[in-house]
Amino acid sequence: MNPHEQLIEEFYAAFASNNPDTMSSCYHPEVIFQDPAFGVLKGKDVSDMWHMLIERSKGNLEIEFSDIHAERNFGSAKWIAKYTFSSTQRKVTNRISSQFEFKDGLILRHTDHFDIWKWSQQALGLKGLLLGWTGFLQKKVQQQAIHSLRKFQSANK
Repeated sequence: MNPHEQLIEEFYAAFASNNPDTMSSCYHPEVIFQDPAFGVLKGKDVSDMWHMLIERSKGNLEIEFSDIHAERNFGSAKWIAKYTFSSTQRKVTNRISSQFEFKDGLILRHTDHFDIWKWSQQALGLKGLLLGWTGFLQKKVQQQAIHSLRKFQSANK
């Protein structure tokens, strides 16, 4: 396993252990994160997001990861998150594909891809089934996610 693969392994092992501080230590200070739920986050917002998600899970978060690969400055992994969505108390199993870019031995870019429609069906029920494929609901999910992050950050200053 090369150093970048070890870094990805450390990141997901920390996630599986509910350890957002170790996850954050894997990131470059100029990190850029992107996924369908939060959109684009940068710097401290990325670490705060993981802290918030782990705190809100209250220990009811299961992370499985596999297919870790990295060459030179790029890497990838697959992972599954199983949790209860806090807003609706609905069970979610989210299958995610991640891409990474590295700088100075740390993760500079982290992009997660998942099917937002499948996720919204699980997390939001009928509303997600009917509207989860629309840009309207996707934008609403991102707005709510950012609002939750800002509220978390304000409470933890």
